Amino acid sequence: MKEFVDVLVIGAGPSGCVSSAYLHNNGAKVKVVEKTKFPRLVVGESLIPRVMDHFHEAGLFEALDSQGFEKKLGARFMRGDEVCIFDFSNKFGEGWDWTWQVPRADFDKVLADEVIRKGVDLEFEAEVISVEFNGSDSITTVKNKNGETKEIHAKFIIDSSGYGRVLPRLLDLEKPSKLSPHSAIFSHVDDINREEGVEGTLISFDIIETEVWLWVIPFSNGKTSLGIVGPTDYIDKLSENGDTTEALRKAISLSDYYVKRFGDVDFLFEPRHLKDYSCSVKKLFGDGFALTGNASEFLDPVFSSGMAFATESGMLSAKLALRQLNGETIDWQKEYSDYILYGVNVFTTYVKEWYTGNLQELFFHQPENPDVKRKICAVLAGYVWNKKNTFVRIHDTAVKNLADFIRLEKMQQQ
Repeated sequence: MKEFVDVLVIGAGPSGCVSSAYLHNNGAKVKVVEKTKFPRLVVGESLIPRVMDHFHEAGLFEALDSQGFEKKLGARFMRGDEVCIFDFSNKFGEGWDWTWQVPRADFDKVLADEVIRKGVDLEFEAEVISVEFNGSDSITTVKNKNGETKEIHAKFIIDSSGYGRVLPRLLDLEKPSKLSPHSAIFSHVDDINREEGVEGTLISFDIIETEVWLWVIPFSNGKTSLGIVGPTDYIDKLSENGDTTEALRKAISLSDYYVKRFGDVDFLFEPRHLKDYSCSVKKLFGDGFALTGNASEFLDPVFSSGMAFATESGMLSAKLALRQLNGETIDWQKEYSDYILYGVNVFTTYVKEWYTGNLQELFFHQPENPDVKRKICAVLAGYVWNKKNTFVRIHDTAVKNLADFIRLEKMQQQ
């Protein structure tokens, strides 16, 4: 059996849904294949405002907004008695002032259902076995849940397969991440001790040690996501026998702030262990394909950048693929790879400086510098391509230099 389409999208997560919806809305014949069956459990439950631009442009916003997901207006970072709260409405430059905190199983199913409702051909439980590129055409062999195979002929492929990393594996495009090895363990709980008002709904990052932090992401359904992140060797030592329940329980006990709220609450599923999650690729595109989202680069969950890069790359790759289908010659290096990697490099700096402690120095410095905070807030909101923002334009030196200045100032005061 053979199918013929303009664009094949691999993966039906947020990146694949944004890509396929945009292409379909603009007249392209698109096919989506997804290895799993939805709903399925996946991490990445805290979004940032930049993703809202993409959901809106793809025509997916209204379906998501109707679900009543918990609104995320900012984020709180805690270190002992020190607290830093970022408000997305008080950031440098233009952009959305809010986003969502979501149970991804529900969120991704709403996205996929809306894409199907629009008329996109989305096939679940369809695994990509092989891909051949032949000039302007590609042949992808797909196997369904019954073991039957078929060929999908496409003029372009967008790989949004996430951690499945289909084309990176098949085409030998994987390479080590620039970031040091970190891992995470997470689960969900019924948040029976949740406080009323803002405190009960606020997403928080509680710093246990400089490189170790606990995430708390409340959902509108009364459940909350809990996760511990740190260097892989630290996470491995939380439990002597690799028991993830014991490890996450111990991690919660290390949080003076959250141990009362979550110390005795049962986990809704056995905590999942995400080991050495950072990943990278040799290139983001090739003749007839583009990589998006986690199929290309994944950094770290600390600033929730994963879905922002997924939808940014998903939308951009769809736009460029459509233009190419319409006869334009696209400079994929300049218009896609260089653009996406600029944002990746900005966030990479912030992730690295978080774990060195330099960024934490800026977060908790008193008195706050309102201008610095607004510019960092814009980065945390995902607007990492706005070079009018000093903390974007000279990201590689701004954080470290300012942290060094703060430390020097403290030493002089002492």
